[in-house]
Amino acid sequence: MRLQAVDPKEFAPSLLPAFGRENALLAAGDKSGCNAMTIGWCQAGRLWSLPVCTVYVRPERYTYQFMEKSAVFTVSVLPESAREAMAVFGTKSGRDLDKIKACGLTVRYGAGDAPFFEEAEKVLVCRTLFVQDMAPECVRDDRILAHYGAKGGWHRIYTGEVLEAYSV
Repeated sequence: MRLQAVDPKEFAPSLLPAFGRENALLAAGDKSGCNAMTIGWCQAGRLWSLPVCTVYVRPERYTYQFMEKSAVFTVSVLPESAREAMAVFGTKSGRDLDKIKACGLTVRYGAGDAPFFEEAEKVLVCRTLFVQDMAPECVRDDRILAHYGAKGGWHRIYTGEVLEAYSV
């Protein structure tokens, strides 16, 4: 077992550079079934005096239904060497392919049976505290609407309390 438990308060700053490089996976579900997808948007910090992580999922994504049913979710940052797997998770749907099996990843489970990946370098296990839909009428910058609005559906925001953190 490569991943070891670490203090979530010390962990967040080292996690943030991973986003935007397409090597982070959001996973939700439990031992009866789960799904994961590549994410580029994530925030980690403090809210309501709790360590939190916020992720964003469009309703059209297969992972959305797992996020809606699960009380927990995880963010797993994979190494650069997992680029091929990340491409699969970012372009294929779990409706059509068992991406975890196809990429040869090993599922581990954290608090609340939250699925994450042994091959990760860093992992956050979170319990959902707050959910809200993004809405175009709330955007205050036209650059966002011009770029983002043309892409389709708006994301749902999930903020979770960080229950566990793991690192190599």
